[in-house]
Amino acid sequence: MTVAAKLDKLLDKEYEGTDLSALPNAPVSALSGVSESDARDLAKAFGIKTIGDLGRNKHFRAAEAIVSLSEASR
Repeated sequence: MTVAAKLDKLLDKEYEGTDLSALPNAPVSALSGVSESDARDLAKAFGIKTIGDLGRNKHFRAAEAIVSLSEASR
């Protein structure tokens, strides 16, 4: 199945046009607004080095679930 998504606003210019299947392996700094310093801090604090690591991190997933549930209950 082919998936197409316009992700340019979410990514640094260097990663615009990167195949979606490759993005989970891209460094977390490939995300727009995440600096190299931020990436080092994420690696140090949580062992997060890639976009995939960030998306699968149990703490970030728990926070996202809590926010979504609280907003849905309004």
